[in-house]
Amino acid sequence: MKELALKYGCNPNQKPSRIYMEDGGELPIEVLSGRPGYINFLDALNGWQLVRELKAATGLPAATSFKHVSPAGAAVGEPMSETLRKIYFCDDIALPLSPIATAYARARGADRMSSYGDFIALSDTCDEATALLIKREVSDGIIAPDFTPEALQILREKRKGTYCVLKINPDFYPSPIERKQVFGVTFEQGRNEIDLTTGELFSHIPTENKDFPAAARRDLMIALITLKYTQSNSVCYVKDGQAIGIGAGQQSRIHCTRLAGQKADIWWLRQHPKVMNLPFVPNIRRADRDNTIDIYISDDCNDVLAEGLWQHFFTERPQPLTNEERKEWIAQNTGVSLGSDAFFPFGDNIERAHRSGVQYVAQAGGSVRDDHVIETCNKYNIAMAFTGIRLFHH
Repeated sequence: MKELALKYGCNPNQKPSRIYMEDGGELPIEVLSGRPGYINFLDALNGWQLVRELKAATGLPAATSFKHVSPAGAAVGEPMSETLRKIYFCDDIALPLSPIATAYARARGADRMSSYGDFIALSDTCDEATALLIKREVSDGIIAPDFTPEALQILREKRKGTYCVLKINPDFYPSPIERKQVFGVTFEQGRNEIDLTTGELFSHIPTENKDFPAAARRDLMIALITLKYTQSNSVCYVKDGQAIGIGAGQQSRIHCTRLAGQKADIWWLRQHPKVMNLPFVPNIRRADRDNTIDIYISDDCNDVLAEGLWQHFFTERPQPLTNEERKEWIAQNTGVSLGSDAFFPFGDNIERAHRSGVQYVAQAGGSVRDDHVIETCNKYNIAMAFTGIRLFHH
C-alpha cells in the first residue's frame, strides 16, 4: 500500500487528507481493522518510535498510551506489585500477564484520565492477555509489530469492528531527513537520532550527591526517551520503570514540573488504603470510577461526597482524605527520577520536584542560574546530571 486516504485531517473541515510515502514506496503500515484518522496516525507513529527506543535501551518490552501527540503514560515490562495490579484494575484477568501486557497495564494505568480515548503502541507482539486488557478500555487504536491470532480476533471485535489495529514493519527505518509544511512553507531537518543510552549522560554530575543506582539510571533513560516524543516544554517523573507524571506542551518550565508532579502525586495517592478500599456501587462505569477517584483525592472531594451525590458512586459514604493525610502519604513516596527536555532555569523546579519524592534528576544544564539549581539539589541531597542534551519536540 503506497497511499491511504483518510476521512479528514485534524478536523472535519480539513479535506482532503491522506498519508503516503514521498518517494513513492510502500507504507510501512498495514491496517488490520478499523479506519484510522490523521491524529491516530500521528499518535501511532510517534508512539511506535518511543516504544522501539525504550525496548532498545532497556531490553524489556515497552508500551505507551498516546493522546494528542504526547504520551499519557509509558512503561517497560517490569513485574507489578499487587497494589499496582489493583489500582490499574487488572487483578481480575484470568490469564497470566505477559511482560508486554504488564508494560501496557503500567502505561495505561499511570494516568487513566489522560489515557481515556488513547492510541496504544507496543514494542512487541500483542498477545491475548494484552488484548483482553485493551478490550475493556476506551481507546481509539493500537500499533504493534504483530498480533497473535487470539489477540487480533479480540481487537477486531472491539467497538463493533471499528477499532483501529495497525501492524508496523519493525524493520522499517526512515530517511535521515524529515520535512513538514506550515502555511505553505516547507521545513527540513535531520531526524533526532540522539543516543540516550550512553553512559556519557551521567559524565557531568555537578551536585554533591553523585550516586545514581542502576535503577535510577534506567528510569532516567525512560524519562528522557519519553520526553523525546512529548510536545515541548515537557518534564517526566519516572519510578520503577514507568512514567508516573508527564507534563507536556507548557510554555513555562515550572508549569511542566507542577503539572507532572501533580500527576505523580495522584498516582501515589491512588495507592492510599482509603482510596483502594472505596466502596463503589456495583457496575459503575470505568470512566466514572476513574473520575470519582480523581475528585475524591482532590480538594473538590465534596463534589462526590456531598449528601445526594455520594449515593451515585458509593454504597456508603466514605470518609474524606484529609489534607494532612494527603501530605503524609505523598511524603512517603521516594526514589523518583525526573527528566526535563531542556534546562531548569530556576531552583523552584527542584523545590516542586522534591515534594513528589524526586531524588534523581537529568536535565540539559546551561541556565545562567545553574548555580541556584545545583544549590537547591544539594539542599535535599538530590543527585543531578547535566546531560548537555536538549530534547525539544514539535
